[in-house]
Amino acid sequence: MAKGSQLSQLKSALSHAGITGNNNQNGKKRKRSVPQEKDKEKRAAKLDEIQRKLNPFDIKVTKLKHDVGGRKLKGVTGKPAQSKTAGIEQRKKTLLKEFEERHRAGGIIDRRFGENDPSMSLEERMLERFTKERQRASKGVAFNLEDEDELTHYGQSLSKLDDFDDIGLEDDDDDDESGRINEEIVKHMHFGGFDDDENEDNEEPARKKSKAEVMAEVIAKSKGHKIRRQIEKEEGENVRHELDHTFDSLRSLLYAPDPSATGSNSTPLGLSDPSGSSIASTSVVTEATFVGTEKTANYDQAVRELAFDKRAKPKDRTKTEEELAIEEKEALEKAEKRRKKRMLGLENSDSEDEGRSRKRQRGGDDLEDDFDYEETGWNGLGTGLEGDQSREEDSDDDGSDDNIVGQQEEDADESDSEDGDADEGAVSLLQKNNTPQKGKAKELPFTFPCPSTHEEFLEIVETVDNVDLPTVIQRIRALHHTSLASENKFKLQGLTGVLIDHILYVSSPPNPSFSVVSSIFPHIVALTKAYPIQSAEHFNRKLILMHKNLKRGLSEGALQPDAKTWPGPAELTLLRVIGSLWPTSDMNHAVVTPTRILMGSYLGLARVRSLSDVASGLFLCTLFLQYEQLSQRFVPEAVNFIVNSILHLAPSKYQNVSELPGSFPSPDFRSSHCLHLVLDAKSTKGLEVQQPNLSDFHTIQDHDAPSKLNVLALSLDLLSRYANLLKGLEAFIEVFDPISQILHNLKLDKFEADLQVRSTSTKEIIARLLKFSHQSRHPLMLQAHKAIPIPSYVPKFDSTSSSYLRHQDPDRERNEAAKLRNEYKKERKGAIRELRKDARFLAGVEQAKQKEKDRSYNERMKRVFGSLESERAEEKAMEREKIKEKKRAGRK
Repeated sequence: MAKGSQLSQLKSALSHAGITGNNNQNGKKRKRSVPQEKDKEKRAAKLDEIQRKLNPFDIKVTKLKHDVGGRKLKGVTGKPAQSKTAGIEQRKKTLLKEFEERHRAGGIIDRRFGENDPSMSLEERMLERFTKERQRASKGVAFNLEDEDELTHYGQSLSKLDDFDDIGLEDDDDDDESGRINEEIVKHMHFGGFDDDENEDNEEPARKKSKAEVMAEVIAKSKGHKIRRQIEKEEGENVRHELDHTFDSLRSLLYAPDPSATGSNSTPLGLSDPSGSSIASTSVVTEATFVGTEKTANYDQAVRELAFDKRAKPKDRTKTEEELAIEEKEALEKAEKRRKKRMLGLENSDSEDEGRSRKRQRGGDDLEDDFDYEETGWNGLGTGLEGDQSREEDSDDDGSDDNIVGQQEEDADESDSEDGDADEGAVSLLQKNNTPQKGKAKELPFTFPCPSTHEEFLEIVETVDNVDLPTVIQRIRALHHTSLASENKFKLQGLTGVLIDHILYVSSPPNPSFSVVSSIFPHIVALTKAYPIQSAEHFNRKLILMHKNLKRGLSEGALQPDAKTWPGPAELTLLRVIGSLWPTSDMNHAVVTPTRILMGSYLGLARVRSLSDVASGLFLCTLFLQYEQLSQRFVPEAVNFIVNSILHLAPSKYQNVSELPGSFPSPDFRSSHCLHLVLDAKSTKGLEVQQPNLSDFHTIQDHDAPSKLNVLALSLDLLSRYANLLKGLEAFIEVFDPISQILHNLKLDKFEADLQVRSTSTKEIIARLLKFSHQSRHPLMLQAHKAIPIPSYVPKFDSTSSSYLRHQDPDRERNEAAKLRNEYKKERKGAIRELRKDARFLAGVEQAKQKEKDRSYNERMKRVFGSLESERAEEKAMEREKIKEKKRAGRK
């Protein structure tokens, strides 16, 4: 490029590139041709190159410290002018718009119909809007081609129609049909035909028809269509006439007379009034007209008469729980009034007899539910009671197995009452006679007061048989339903505690009645579901009292014969009810958890003194088996007690506790107070193992050989069941291996075959489960994982000029952290730089706006001053003219 100013350099570059100057060669002038597209592109490229060379500051080159040949690096060369221009344009598109709209507040323009019309009310606006929406929706549905349903015409799918010859698009009117021409004729005849497929099939080209032939075919097809439509119309008329003639027979079916009604007042079937009365007189006239004059019946008249008939209404609806409770209470009160009148010999009034004997007439939708309580023998029992009783019967295979007798409840005059005086008073009733002295059986009343204490309940059921006890409780619940009065809720909550006390009362010796417990249990279930918190409080009070009794018995001495350390039949019944009433598989439960702790305390702390104690402990083990059926938790007290029971009853090779395998505690083994429990083979000759009657264990004697034999067989059976329950235990081998050794060292060879079979079965079950446990147990091994490599460190160079090695840290984590810090610093500097550019751009925008304001202000001021100056100049000129006029006048 030539030296000199930029202007001279630009001229020289343009001339050298051939863009400007004289390009003629040999002095000859050539005619300028029209530039082509390629010439334009070349010209633009040359101009760009000239511009780039003319301004060397448009390109910025970063000097490399070590230039390696053939290596391509990014960011070495840059174009700051273009980058700055691109940044400014980008900020104009984004930042400038945000800056201009920073003080803008968005708003919603209400364009709803009638919103800005003060003459319309709110109802009118809503009605008009609804009308507009329905109109818009109807238009959309009419032309909606995206509907899921297939488009049809006269019941035929449009997608299945190949042409429109036989679909009957023409009107039925004969006058309008003459002017219609078939679409196929227009397509193939008028336009010469454009169907290539048909032409391809024909080997010879189709002959062009004349106009006369075409018109003849059009007329023939039109007549054919007209005749076909006429035939279809006549067939439709024939079908309608046939339907009109057969309508009389259909009416005879619809309006068949009621067979139960006699005389002329019978009403048509299906159109009777729900109350049982005859329908309006118009229906009777209609029926007579339909049946009597079939030939003169008019269809339109029949339709108009049917429109005036009274429509049927639903007779019975589903009643709410409150309505059912009120009806049940009223029924019981009415039945009680009739019973009292009958007992006093008073005759019922005529109105009552009529009201009782009168029954409503059956209607078309009669469900036959208007029964009479006395005739059907209704006793006020709810529908849920039978289901609960059946469920209880299914869950209890044998009633005698679920109840056991142990120690008696504490005396009522114990001094250690603390905060459970009320509960002790309730449980002290266990010492009373269980069978109340009942006189002659009386008729069972229908109404009873709701008892608040157990004494009041005993007064109510004093003359009631045990069979009728569920009926009494059900009637009490029905008369005091929560929907009848607000205070009934608290009465029923107290009734739960009364029923729990009665369970303890009827299951206490000397005559426990477990059938009464089974009959009361469904009502306790229903009350517990209704009031779970209050029911749990009642059960917890009994558990606290039982725990106090256990502590008192242990303080007196666990080996004392009078110490009440084992639960009696009443307590065992309560524990059985808790297991059936509350969920026993929960990890923590407000009622079951204290129950499990109490049962474990009985088995772990109480000492064996008699066969009754063994029986009570085995019943607790049975309850534990029921409690842990789902959770399968390990209860060491239960397993330990079963093993000790076998050692107490069966003869073995062990003479003292030190010879026993394992670590099971056996404080009473071969002790003086347990020697009489050992079973003798001679005393069991000829005896068969039977299911033990646990309800009689509180009266059995320690020298009773059949009872000992049954208890020993029960212990072996329970041990096999616990083995099956705990087969998934991690420590199954450690727990049951000593037990297996004890079973193999029992001396049962001289006993009857039945007992030996049970013992052999138990040993085989435990041996098989131990074998499986040994097979599934594997020794612990170290975890197999990938070998950890030896860490290698980059040597640190102190004397080096390499910046790469100087910034490399041998510690990998510290090196990664340093990289993140450097990246953060880089991003922070970039963000600060961009923010400064944004601030500079906004400052320039503000400055430009201010300059524009100043310029417009100066222009306005110049215009004002110019107008003022022109006016002032004109004013001065006028003054000068006036002065001149005065001078002229003076000279004259």
